[in-house]
Amino acid sequence: MQAEEHADPSPVDVAALAALVGSSPAGVAVFDEDLRYVYVNPALERLNGVPAAAHLGRTIGEVLPEIDVQLDVLRRVLADGRPREITTSGQTWVDSAVKRRYWRSACHRLQEHGRVRGLVVIAQEITATQNEREELVRARSYLTLLDNAAVSIGTTLDVETTCQELAEFVVPVMADVAVVEMIPEDNGHARREPPTGVLRLRRAGMAAIPELVDTLAQFGGPGTDIDYQDDAAVPRCLAADRPVIENLYGDEQLSRSAPTPDRVAAYRAVGLHSAVVVPLTARGRPLGALSLLRAGNSPPFTEGLDVVVARTLAGRAAVDVDHAYRYTHEHHIARELQRSLLSEPRGPNHGIEIASLYLPAGAGALVGGDWFDAIPLQGGRHLKVMGDVMGHGVEAAVAMSNYRSMLRIMAEDDQPPHRILERLDKAVEQSGLDRAATCLVAVVDRREGVCEVASAGHPPPVFIDPGAPGARVAPVQVGPPLGTGFGGYRTTVVPCGPGTVLFMYTDGLVERRGEDIDVSIERLTRLTLPASGRLEDLLDEVVDRFADTAEDDIAVLVSRSRGY
Repeated sequence: MQAEEHADPSPVDVAALAALVGSSPAGVAVFDEDLRYVYVNPALERLNGVPAAAHLGRTIGEVLPEIDVQLDVLRRVLADGRPREITTSGQTWVDSAVKRRYWRSACHRLQEHGRVRGLVVIAQEITATQNEREELVRARSYLTLLDNAAVSIGTTLDVETTCQELAEFVVPVMADVAVVEMIPEDNGHARREPPTGVLRLRRAGMAAIPELVDTLAQFGGPGTDIDYQDDAAVPRCLAADRPVIENLYGDEQLSRSAPTPDRVAAYRAVGLHSAVVVPLTARGRPLGALSLLRAGNSPPFTEGLDVVVARTLAGRAAVDVDHAYRYTHEHHIARELQRSLLSEPRGPNHGIEIASLYLPAGAGALVGGDWFDAIPLQGGRHLKVMGDVMGHGVEAAVAMSNYRSMLRIMAEDDQPPHRILERLDKAVEQSGLDRAATCLVAVVDRREGVCEVASAGHPPPVFIDPGAPGARVAPVQVGPPLGTGFGGYRTTVVPCGPGTVLFMYTDGLVERRGEDIDVSIERLTRLTLPASGRLEDLLDEVVDRFADTAEDDIAVLVSRSRGY
């Protein structure tokens, strides 16, 4: 656009002003009492991109409509004569690659013989200094962001949770919208194949500033499959394993960056104008991408700090996602192995009832090494075992399998419980199995109405007699855990008549942080048979009373004989 030339008679000596400040490198303007230009020096002509004559007789707003000037401050200087400094910003008629320029101006009142004649303003551009200052503030905020990332991202071993945490973490500090999309894992489930030349990703996390949340719902939230044309920003980012910046000023750029061309109108309606996509890569393997988008009046993304911080955050999150993937894979293997070992034990014979339960400590915990078993013996006797391998994960589940197999072999010789534990302890030592385990072995003799019990570092069993007001804890002598090689196990004989419930468990049922184990076990003495008499109802009561406060896996095996 062009500024029209306009001139009015000047209330000041223009020639004198030109001689005084005409060669000054700072922009100088003189205004009358109505804040209209009466003089502009050459430096200000250059700053404003407007000839001096086009200023004269006009206000600042008429000459420079895209400048935000604090007119109230200028009027106060005219009124009280006290000099002031102001900062103005905006754009003049000079072409500039900078979206917003800044000037610092000193304002002084002009007086002649005690009469106010106008105002002189001396302006110096400070755009570079202002930008450096803003960049420093932004850098400090980003450093704080990176410091907080460690405690805000990757709080669980769940992939979707980690991706959502990443998306929410960068909004609104770095972006108006953040999207995390993952390359689908081959988990054995059938998935529809994408068309040729299309990259299909799984949206795993999404966040936006409040005013965009409802609008962005049309593009699909977490759990949605997103198909990308091969030249879109996300596929290009993943193919090159490097950030891609897209300033989407035109429909052509927006079409190239969007998943599909038909999204252009919708993205334009939302006001999206700038995007940066960074890869999520761990151990040299691409996992997905983090897309940051800005809309409305937010500044566009630039090379430098924006990209460095985005890539750093994506790199940290990728490590957490990789850990979550590896955990999920291991957890699945361990869970399947443990499930095969913790299937409901079959009653050794028709005179024995058995019920069991297993409760993992929580979704974020690795599977434990708890196991139980029931083995029939000669003469109507039956053996029950409850064990707990130390540690968690696949290794613990494999060790649990070994312990269970070896114990079944030992039980075939029909030895008393302490002999079984002694032989098992030696077998473990000779096998090279490097995980210790606690174990409780109980042999119930229905004919004699007794139960023989021996413990290798395991909590004692509890007996619940029919009609009794509470349970009794067996006074079992506890030996060292299996795998230590110390031996020294003892068998304790405990009364166990028909109808009495033998209650065996792992320490996860009773152990509580900061509490003595004897106090914890004492709580079990409050157990009684439910009115229905069903063992399954007894287990339901155990879950209600103990599961919520448990910090480790819980395994329980209950059995009852009906007499001989």
